[in-house]
Amino acid sequence: MTTAGHHVQLVRDATFAHLDADGGINATRGTLPDGLFLRDARHLSRWQLTVDGKAPGILVPAEVQDDATAACVLTPPGTRDQPAAYTVFRQQSLSAGVFTEHVRLVSNRPEAMTAVLELVVDADFADLFELRADDRRYPKPDAERHSAATDTGVLFTYRRADWQSHTALTCRPAPDVTDAAQAAGPSTARVLRWNLPLEAHGQAELHLTVRAHPHGTAPQPPAAPRHSTSPASRTEAAPATDDLARACERGLADIDLLTISATGLDGETVHVPAAGIPWFLTLFGRDSLLTSYFLLPYRPDTAAATLSALAATQGRRHDAFSGEQPGRIVHETRHGELAHFRQVPYGRYYGAVDATPLFLVLLHAHYEATGDASLARRLENHARSAVEWMHTDGGLDTHGYLVYQPDPGGLVNQNWKDSEGAICFADGTQAEGPVAVCEAQGYAYDALLRTARLARDVWKDASLAERLDTTAAELRDRFHTDFWMPEADFPALALDGHGRRADALASDAGHLLWSGILDTPHAQRVGRRLLEPDFFSGWAIRTLAADQQPYHPLSYHRGSAWPHDNAVIALGLARYGLARELDTVTGGLVAAAAHHGHRLPEVIAGYDRATTPRPVPYPHSCSPQAWAAATPLALRTARERVRSAGG
Repeated sequence: MTTAGHHVQLVRDATFAHLDADGGINATRGTLPDGLFLRDARHLSRWQLTVDGKAPGILVPAEVQDDATAACVLTPPGTRDQPAAYTVFRQQSLSAGVFTEHVRLVSNRPEAMTAVLELVVDADFADLFELRADDRRYPKPDAERHSAATDTGVLFTYRRADWQSHTALTCRPAPDVTDAAQAAGPSTARVLRWNLPLEAHGQAELHLTVRAHPHGTAPQPPAAPRHSTSPASRTEAAPATDDLARACERGLADIDLLTISATGLDGETVHVPAAGIPWFLTLFGRDSLLTSYFLLPYRPDTAAATLSALAATQGRRHDAFSGEQPGRIVHETRHGELAHFRQVPYGRYYGAVDATPLFLVLLHAHYEATGDASLARRLENHARSAVEWMHTDGGLDTHGYLVYQPDPGGLVNQNWKDSEGAICFADGTQAEGPVAVCEAQGYAYDALLRTARLARDVWKDASLAERLDTTAAELRDRFHTDFWMPEADFPALALDGHGRRADALASDAGHLLWSGILDTPHAQRVGRRLLEPDFFSGWAIRTLAADQQPYHPLSYHRGSAWPHDNAVIALGLARYGLARELDTVTGGLVAAAAHHGHRLPEVIAGYDRATTPRPVPYPHSCSPQAWAAATPLALRTARERVRSAGG
């Protein structure tokens, strides 16, 4: 489908492209940069077609046909009495590291003629981190970009020290002329020109193939076999006309689009869900773990692959630049130039307080769901290291809670609400570190209990199991004392470095229901509170209650609504038997998905449903995005759990 701003997006096999409505690429930056992207770099930055010296107008805008193919129809200017001389049919497709275009130029004239078709092409090899804002620049000493004509097209090359990338364009037929394009500044752009003879009402065709070759990689294989989009379930599936069923199908299809190859613990290739497009087509700790958890009843192999890939990247040493610590689970991995030269810390960045306990939660949940203990045995040492991290660098022994220190060179906040200012007091003041955010304590509690079960049942270590159970019980008691705000009858968002309660009323509290750290009376009060109008927009539960000073409906984490956040809350509502509240959340999210072709975006604005006929999009939202794609599956699981419990 055509996206906002008349762009289209193609996705396939860890490769994506953003194109204008006419199929062009214009080297844009900012919120939605266009181009061909692979491994955090833009391998095609200009792709501009003209016929007889003019850019044809749009007759039918580009429309995506199967997520990896788009087509549009163009025509040069004409009038009623002098209609356009040509019609241009463009079909563009994407596969692993390869962008192809078939151009069919059809003459509408009764006499023979020659058309001049030109294509301006360039590859700037820009890193994604450069493109996210117009004013973001990074020094690149001695970097060299070149382009050279070949017998069949153009070769674009980029070199900086030991970093080398190239992009190759081959054309059939070969262009008649290949010249340097005129540009205001330094450019490697080339103009390819074809003189195409056309018989009366005849046609000519071009076949163009662009192959991206990122640094240090062989040609990209397909990421993974395609799955069926029908979610397997132990219970009867909803009718085909049911919107939740459609959202589940769309979600599973999107997970396929976002599946990438990664290296597992023993060097094997595994297939894992990347976080989202355009900014996060890579392995993420928190995102990939929660996505895998949501998918667990339907695709348990995804959890096994994610756990193996994260075990392979688990921290081994202390590195202040990247946040690496022994036993810590990685937050994100990057493959781009800036990460390679450590100009950004994200090559392997460990700035997440919650990925490590979530790793332990998923490891036990996989064993619980499948009954197969082999993965838990294989990852025993990694699980023990993760537990050790929670006690040491994670802060349990020193602070009594999992804590993080804001990272001025990386992420100021290191929970899922990782934007600056997201962890705040009711007056909007950012909490200072070390910060103990509430949901991470719930994850830690659940991780301790679940790992105790693995220790007892799989590893046959009763002593470890007893210690972990005791630690979990003490954490739960401490949490109720320190986090619960009697005056608000609600848990604090966080404790700051001075032990003060960050008293903003936030959706994070709903995650405490999922983890089970709250007793039943407190949990049920929280669950019901989250469905009050200041929290629930009619579409979803907002990240902050709307009557607070820092609330902003278009803020990333201070008033918007996130489907995955609501999915975690929904699983918690099911845990405590809050069936009515679960139905309300499910209904809002399913209705929101129906307005987006049954695809849930990463995040929507916090405006009330009563004031907007459809969900207001958040302007920087990823789509598709993995944990949003998996949200309908989590909603289905939550409903099934309530039904099986007689709710």
